[in-house]
Amino acid sequence: MNDVDLKHLRRCVDLARTALDTGDEPFGSILVSGAGDVLFEDHNHVAGGDHTQHPEFAIARWAANNMTPEERAVATVYTSGEHCPMCSAAHGWVGLGRIVYASSTKQLTTWLAELGVSASRVRALPIESVVEGIAVEGPVPELAEQVRQLHVAFHGR
Repeated sequence: MNDVDLKHLRRCVDLARTALDTGDEPFGSILVSGAGDVLFEDHNHVAGGDHTQHPEFAIARWAANNMTPEERAVATVYTSGEHCPMCSAAHGWVGLGRIVYASSTKQLTTWLAELGVSASRVRALPIESVVEGIAVEGPVPELAEQVRQLHVAFHGR
């Protein structure tokens, strides 16, 4: 984890804040090329009822349509929260590279339980339980606390 990683993760937290400000669950993600260029960024769009509208899934779709397999393999996905199983699988299927996250699935499930939020119908699994041989880094304590506060704000509404 270096200063460039932290810069990109901060942007993900900003995108999660944007999602919250628009009434959505606070998640944000960006795709960065092997050369360091930001190629795609997005935040959650599940408020309309389609719970597949995660930014990590959108990144996987975009990458599949706009990048070669070689480019995908050296790209990095940065995200405010560790991928869910659906997004992990999409990431693995399109052959994207490294994942760096601010907060982990374990942290999120703990926070949601503390807030009295009902458990999801989809199992909370770490990325490595879904995708073999993937490079994953995170969480980042300072940023994880910011993400926690966004979830507290969302679920406190």
